[in-house]
Amino acid sequence: MNTSDEQIKKKIIELLRKHPEGLTIKAISEFLKLHRQTVVKYIFELKGAGIVYRRRVGSATLNYLVEVLEKIKEISEEGEKVAIPE
Repeated sequence: MNTSDEQIKKKIIELLRKHPEGLTIKAISEFLKLHRQTVVKYIFELKGAGIVYRRRVGSATLNYLVEVLEKIKEISEEGEKVAIPE
């Protein structure tokens, strides 16, 4: 894997960290000015590595960072009400 592959993955991770509500492939590609298929490639690599979680919401599929979901679960277990994506 070359450096640009890693840089793109880092950019996707940083973007998802800033958007804990989840983002679609289209939104990620628009934010990062990357082709949709490029984003799909890296999202599935990150999903395979256990870094990204994908969830279907109506007709859209949202992408989240697993670390963000774990943090949300920790907060909700401490007694606060938090909506956890299923």
